[in-house]
Amino acid sequence: MDQYTDLDRTDFAILALLQKDARLTNKEVAAAIDLAPSSTHERVKRLWDIGAIRGVHAEIDERALGVGIEALLMIELSKHERAVVDSFMQEVGSIAEVRSAFLLSGRWDVIVHVVARDTAHLKDLALDKFTNRAGVTRIETAIVYDARRRHEVPMIRAEQK
Repeated sequence: MDQYTDLDRTDFAILALLQKDARLTNKEVAAAIDLAPSSTHERVKRLWDIGAIRGVHAEIDERALGVGIEALLMIELSKHERAVVDSFMQEVGSIAEVRSAFLLSGRWDVIVHVVARDTAHLKDLALDKFTNRAGVTRIETAIVYDARRRHEVPMIRAEQK
């Protein structure tokens, strides 16, 4: 049993609304789910407390911040010991240009999504922050030409309730 097993339809409705627009006021959420604002406030507070809601973020157009290129770095590690992998993932997560990092099964051990100003910045990033790391045996870079992103998580558990 995890802390999310007691979420009900109302909790899922709140999460669905806030995923689409985190700027909704408590009063707007309450009206949308037909619940008293005080009860809605308590439910949202509980969703924060149990970690169902972990943060609120603004979606920024990367170009406004100088990003001109995105890439995926496919990385092969020489060792698969927990301490080595955990340390690698922790260090990679602290690099400013890293958007996300995925520890995988299959051909590549890690795929890292990065952003850069241009190809020169991308080259420097790959050489200075990845290929020179101890434990990295191979890296392959793929430029992202276009992407579609979905930020909302589907309400899979809601369908089970």
